[in-house]
Parts: sequence; C-alpha cells; structure tokens
Amino acid sequence: MDKLSKSTIDFRKSVVDLEHELKDQAKNNIELVVGDSDKFPLKHTFAHGVYVREMKMEKDTFVLGKIHQHDHVWFLLTGHLLVETENGIEEYIAPCYVKASGGTQRLIRALKHSIFVNVHTNPDNSENIEELESQIIAKNYLEYEKNKQLKL
Repeated sequence: MDKLSKSTIDFRKSVVDLEHELKDQAKNNIELVVGDSDKFPLKHTFAHGVYVREMKMEKDTFVLGKIHQHDHVWFLLTGHLLVETENGIEEYIAPCYVKASGGTQRLIRALKHSIFVNVHTNPDNSENIEELESQIIAKNYLEYEKNKQLKL
C-alpha cells in the first residue's frame, strides 16, 4: 500500500469524524440529507459507456461527498463552490471543470446556487443507480484502499 502522508491521514480522520457527528446530530432533529432529495436533487443521464450525475445545491448548503473509486471529471455549470479535500481548499466559479482523483472525499460548500455534474465511466451501460454506485463509490477509506490494492 502507498504510504499516506500525515496530512492525508488527518484529513480523512476529520472527515470520518464529521460524518459521524452529522449522523449523531440527525438523531437530535438536525436535518441530514442523504442522496437524492428536494434540497439536493439529482439528475441521472446515460450515454454509451458514460454515466452523468447532476446535482443542484442552494446557496449556503454543504455536501459531504462520496469517496469515488476512480478518477473522474466534474463540471461546475453555474454557481460558486468551496471544495475542501486532503490537499486543501479550492474555490471554483462557474463555468469550469476539474479532474478529480479517486479516493478523495470532498466537503463542498455552495457560496451561490450551483449546479455541478460528475462524469463517470459506465462500461456495462447500466442504468441501475444502486449497481453503478457500488462500482463507483467506496463506502469508506478502508474499502477504497482494499479495492485499490486488488487492482494492482
């Protein structure tokens, strides 16, 4: 396994701790939204070998992104985002696009109403979202690291 830097390990621990804290707060009537919802509507589009996932975010909302198994590209069509990863905080103003590395979890804050789109490979041309997510998303960093090792 590649040796992870202390800052990467610290960021990953912070994200996992935040995720647990949010789930605990949700039990205390703090709103926690998971997946497609009125607050964060998703739109799914399919083309040969490609899965496109669009999400809208209202101003001053946050999203704790999933850990993607593979590199992919995302586009910010409208809006203004702050995106924090283990490499620091980046600011994005639409229109722009970004190559995102696999194994990276993101904390995203919308500074303005924003629409962004993730583009993933879909070699089986599946239109089953649960099936696609099982191929695209790791449940946690341990699963990501294990899957990464299996692919070597």
